[in-house]
Amino acid sequence: MQGISLKDFQIKTVNKLLDYTTVGDRKEVLLQAPTGSGKTIILLSYIEEYLEENKNTVFVWLTPGRGDLEEQSNKKMRKFLPNHSTKFIQDVLLQGFDAKDTAFINWETITKKGNNALKETERKNLFERISEAHNKGLKFIAIVDEEHVNKTIKAEAIIEYLEPEYIVRVSATTKTNKEAAFIEVNELDVIAEGLITRALYINEGVSNQDILTNEHEYLIDLALTKRKNIRNEYIKRDLRINPLIIIQVPNKSDDLIKQIEKILESKEYTYNHGNLAIWLSDRKENIEDIEANFAQPVILIMKQAISTGWDCPRAKILVKLRENMSEDFETQTLGRIRRMPEAHHYDNVLLDNCYLYTFDEKYEETVRQELGNNASDSKVIFLKNEYKDFSLIKEIANSEFDGFDDRETFRILHQYFIDKYNLTTNKKNNQVILESHGYKFKDTIESNIVQDKIIKLHSSELESANRIKVESSVTTSKNGFELRYSIGMISSRIGIRYDRTRLMLERMFLKSKLFTKKFVNLSIIEFYAFVINNESLLKHDFHEAVSQKARQQKMDLEEVKAVKWGFPQQNYIKYDKTMKDTEIYNKNVYIEYPNSTIKSTSERLFEHFCENNENIKWFYKNGDKAAEYFSIVYVDAINKRWHFYPDYILCDHKNNIWIIETKGGESISGQSKNIDIKVENKFEALKKYATEHNINFGIVRDYDKNGWLYLCNTEYTDDMGNDNWVLLKDIFND
Repeated sequence: MQGISLKDFQIKTVNKLLDYTTVGDRKEVLLQAPTGSGKTIILLSYIEEYLEENKNTVFVWLTPGRGDLEEQSNKKMRKFLPNHSTKFIQDVLLQGFDAKDTAFINWETITKKGNNALKETERKNLFERISEAHNKGLKFIAIVDEEHVNKTIKAEAIIEYLEPEYIVRVSATTKTNKEAAFIEVNELDVIAEGLITRALYINEGVSNQDILTNEHEYLIDLALTKRKNIRNEYIKRDLRINPLIIIQVPNKSDDLIKQIEKILESKEYTYNHGNLAIWLSDRKENIEDIEANFAQPVILIMKQAISTGWDCPRAKILVKLRENMSEDFETQTLGRIRRMPEAHHYDNVLLDNCYLYTFDEKYEETVRQELGNNASDSKVIFLKNEYKDFSLIKEIANSEFDGFDDRETFRILHQYFIDKYNLTTNKKNNQVILESHGYKFKDTIESNIVQDKIIKLHSSELESANRIKVESSVTTSKNGFELRYSIGMISSRIGIRYDRTRLMLERMFLKSKLFTKKFVNLSIIEFYAFVINNESLLKHDFHEAVSQKARQQKMDLEEVKAVKWGFPQQNYIKYDKTMKDTEIYNKNVYIEYPNSTIKSTSERLFEHFCENNENIKWFYKNGDKAAEYFSIVYVDAINKRWHFYPDYILCDHKNNIWIIETKGGESISGQSKNIDIKVENKFEALKKYATEHNINFGIVRDYDKNGWLYLCNTEYTDDMGNDNWVLLKDIFND
């Protein structure tokens, strides 16, 4: 596509669409993609690639009536795929369908009574044009955009008349259908790419101590304060972005709109001033180019109709003043405030999140159910003045360095299998050895499926349900998607590109791949079955191979950048407000830091220890995977750089600085609770950093046999019975 590069998750989604609509055995594909994930871009890339190999196909892109979505989608196609043929309904009626067309059709314009598209006039109607296309040998694929809106009898009648080869239904809120293939774009992947906000915060700053005289004005004031803070943060960064507040009102709410307008006028927000806009079906003011990042309006009054297909990435705050909305629409509306204005995060808590203000309790609960932890109870906490000058040197990896080349990477993986399984050049013996360790060698695919009566769809019942084993034959066309999926799971686990991971597997196990050091010689069918059947084992072994202890050598400035870092001036924390007997940890560097923050057992025990040990002056809880947090760079066995975010920084009574990482400890039975197999590499990187910067460090774990915490900072071992693990209280006892 012209002028745009797809994100990794978008590429994977396109590949799944291609697989399901080329070798898939189901006619319908449901694509659930969060608002802001680039749904239109994904579909355009899919169309482009599909038409490369299937030139006798016509795509019919059906959109709902409201929001001019067909025009928006057509505009994007002409921008990113300028050489592709696009048509509207009038073009189809005049010219018919041609191979490689993409026809954007608002289905409501052809189902309303009296519409010319369905009249017997001088122009041939739509159904005749469809018949002509079938007679010419053209095949249809129907894309049903905003599927939750398009699911009507009349729309389905049009789809049925198309007789499409496949139907792709797309929405942020697609209903699952056991008869259809299902693709879900993971919301966390979209967040990680910076396309949407990290989280949604609900009613931040709302107090239950006040008696409100006007709840609407109260919420609007909170929203205006938040908007001002966001705007000031943009100004600090010299960004021309004017954050927008959306005030959402009920459909039949003329009196309420007048009340809102009066409240806003008292605060000098009016249509005449240009800083207030309204977008209703029968009334529009100041909405021209309102989507632009520096458009003048800062408040938009809207109703439900604006939800479908409308993009305004500068919208950051939603004030919701309506009742009895459908669950689907709530998700769509929230999508309006979740996009990032420049399609990346700013590593700033205020700018990287979005905000909802509402007194609708039902709405809040629905949002919590839909967004899970991303909408948990939260609050902002501020850094205490005495810690604002503290600094350390943090490390940032250069993303251009992607580990060893294919030859060295393969050598490490190959040697790992030799060492772990005692493999030799005898391929028959190798197969016997691998089979004895659980690897399956077949030309069929095995599945263990539930065959039982489940009263409640509960994990405990599913775990105890009867299962039977079924096997299916393998063909490269039928099982191509499964192979790509399995290799994709392995590659994402170890951080190596898909094509490189597939090459490593083929060199070790596929007969037709020229390589003298193969472990076994599998035919192409056997190779497909081997990878699919053994996905879990291969993923584990590959991950273990690259996680082997690596020498944490000093890295060049080109590989790792060292920058000065200080505690973030403010931070959002997620906490459990239902927890009994909460208290404030006064030794934390932030004001009003509670003991009810969401954390692991070892973290909870460690924070309690810090707060109650007289030899610890203060402690800081580090965040994870964001630029505002402290990081150290480590390498794995194939020399790939990774960021490591140690859990805690603290200061003892002698003013020694400590960097602490907490891990799962050891159970009463002696079993390790640590699930991080890269812990040794992180330990060595932390040890190297501490030596270079003359500070203290350690890994802390909990020991269930006595309930105490232990620290290791000499040589890491998983066995907590080893003398390298020392009682934490003894270390902070003098």
